[in-house]
Amino acid sequence: MTYPAFFDAVARITLHDGLAELLGAVDDGRIEYGYVDVVKLAGHSCPTVAGAYLMTLKALARLYPEAIPERGGIRVEFAAPQADGVTGVMAAVVGLLTGAAGEGGFKGLAGRFSRRNLLAFAAGSDAAVRFTRLDSGARVAVAYHPETVPATPDLQALLPKVIAGSASAAERTEFGRLWQMRVKRILIDHFDDPALIVCRDEPPEHGV
Repeated sequence: MTYPAFFDAVARITLHDGLAELLGAVDDGRIEYGYVDVVKLAGHSCPTVAGAYLMTLKALARLYPEAIPERGGIRVEFAAPQADGVTGVMAAVVGLLTGAAGEGGFKGLAGRFSRRNLLAFAAGSDAAVRFTRLDSGARVAVAYHPETVPATPDLQALLPKVIAGSASAAERTEFGRLWQMRVKRILIDHFDDPALIVCRDEPPEHGV
């Protein structure tokens, strides 16, 4: 599989998965994900996929400042319905990384390791996406602002021709290059831009 070199330069995410450890799938239960993994899941690389990856990375760092995040130990709630805009695409990426799943998720073993109903939509929250630790109740609200890294004029000019199918082979190649350069700017050049990914702590979940 050949892909842009910057994919491998994006910060990686390491988690501990107790189920994977129990079943002998991964030594010590540690699973590492890179950007290329979510590209394989989505089938493409775009600002939406990049944003979902960064939102998850930033949220996990906030929730687990001194520990490895626990895959399967996080509930994720989207304010928007699943079919709204790019919510479903982002949720697929977030679910891969956190292990959170909807009604069809793994039901667990003897009351442990359930991933079912850890991914919710239309949550009635003012947080675009909320990540909650199941063990401590710690919560963080995350929002993504891709307009912080706008497309270049050249990319915008090529877009109508590519969509209409009238672009030449050279123009299609250039469009793809410019498209991925925007993704690179999001993932690497603006990695620490507080205006791109906005995280805020929320009061712990009641009763935890």
